[in-house]
Amino acid sequence: MADVKDFVLKTDTYDWCVRTFQKIERKLGLNIKVHGNETDRLGQGNIFVFNHFARFETLIPPYVIHRNTGRYCRSVADHKLFEISEGLHNIMCDVGVVPNNAPGLLPFLAAEILRGRKVIIFPEGGMIKDRRVLDDMGDFGIFSPKAQEFRKHHRGAAVLGLTLELFKRRIRDLQEKNDTARLERWRKSLGLASVEALIEEAHKPTLIVPGTITFYPIRIDDNLITKAAGFLNKALPAKVLDEMIVEGNIIMKNTDMDIYLGQPIRPSLTWHWWEKALLSRYFMNIRSLDDLFALRETANTWAERLLVRSISDEADRVRDAYMAGMYAGITVNLAHLASVLLTQLAGKGLKEVPFTTFHRTLYLALKTLQNTPDIHLHRSLTWPDRYHHLLEGETEDLARFLRTCVKTRLIERTDTHILFLEKLTTLQNYEAVRLENPILVNANEVAPVKPVAKAVADAYQKADQATPLEVATYLYDDEQRTFAWNRHYYGKERYEDINSKETATESGQPYLLLPEKPQKTGILLIHGFLANPAEVRPFADYAYQLGHPVMGV
Repeated sequence: MADVKDFVLKTDTYDWCVRTFQKIERKLGLNIKVHGNETDRLGQGNIFVFNHFARFETLIPPYVIHRNTGRYCRSVADHKLFEISEGLHNIMCDVGVVPNNAPGLLPFLAAEILRGRKVIIFPEGGMIKDRRVLDDMGDFGIFSPKAQEFRKHHRGAAVLGLTLELFKRRIRDLQEKNDTARLERWRKSLGLASVEALIEEAHKPTLIVPGTITFYPIRIDDNLITKAAGFLNKALPAKVLDEMIVEGNIIMKNTDMDIYLGQPIRPSLTWHWWEKALLSRYFMNIRSLDDLFALRETANTWAERLLVRSISDEADRVRDAYMAGMYAGITVNLAHLASVLLTQLAGKGLKEVPFTTFHRTLYLALKTLQNTPDIHLHRSLTWPDRYHHLLEGETEDLARFLRTCVKTRLIERTDTHILFLEKLTTLQNYEAVRLENPILVNANEVAPVKPVAKAVADAYQKADQATPLEVATYLYDDEQRTFAWNRHYYGKERYEDINSKETATESGQPYLLLPEKPQKTGILLIHGFLANPAEVRPFADYAYQLGHPVMGV
């Protein structure tokens, strides 16, 4: 294994790759959207942790970060990728990727952060095709199909952040003591331009930003890649076929890639005065970041072992914090809700569900989630034009998902019911689980977002008992959301030519006027093509005064 310092990032190659991807991004089916960066988390973060579902997504975060901040990134990838070919090895090195088994990896990444670069880590340690990240007790963990047991997520990002914070504290101590000789030695070791630059970095917090990548929709139809393989008459292993179909469709067909950035986490350790003294004494013998990161292996005094224990305990806490943040950022879509409902019903031993109950449950669940704090809904669940037909039948999104479920022999459909097949609740081939059981994959992906399962379960309980007034209230809320969506979408700069000619001064927002003791006759006011609800408001107020419920659409 080559020394990690041999993995030199070439900025000219990195810039060329970014420019190239920018040119082809519009031609791909991939629609990348970043959420949660309102306070510049991309700029402020040092270490970014992401979930891992597809191979190519390791390329996207470095591109997004560079595009938004101009900073270069170091990404940690499976060392096996570097063994595929010399060409791939070289290009990965040039764009800042380093293997996860490189000696001295963490101290190298710490030094890179001090030099102003970002670090991207995938703490799941590999692609999690079935998206199962909770054990039977509901705790975070990754299930190993080979070992048939759960393991904890990797702590590398936590250890990196914590140890870097310790180092920065040491630099601040040296600054307070005006120890210019040691400061200069560290400056030279890290290759920084000046001692002032080192001190400036030491006063910045080390922030770990949890990032969540969600793809929607996931398709399992053949694509150009698989058709080409079939034309060549090649029998592909299940693992390869799964990746060619699922990930090929993500890239080539219209797919939303939502990236949500969670609340940054700052690793920290609280020390008693005597612990600080021991820490200061220990630092006297530290000559490099490698020495600091090697403490766990070299600790031989009780003071050093105490330091190792404190770092280990805090690393567990930080790891758990960024895992919770990472999975809380799932962008919830209609396939998630449908999958959760189907698994809940099948888990109860039911064999079928009426379409009317199924559709109404999904509608009531999404209306609940629209008003649930800290839930990130896919835009198709916030734009009523995409989902309001759920009460009458199927939306395009739901119909596509159900066709996939029928194709994979998970369900059957009659004119009135969805029938559950045995395969829905049986174990699958892990390497092909995305092709064989998309319901399981979707349900697993959204399982960490606990309010989703509760909203679906509650909605099912009241689906057949919801009163007309309750449903009407939700429909009126949809009317308001449609208006807000249209105002936002058509208020963009590209519509300025026509918006600048608008002469109306009153709001065109829909309204519903409900008297305390209403007449039995309600009045619906529908304005003309060039008008809006405000222009019929005087008559609405008049009818309302007479006791009639009035709605202006």
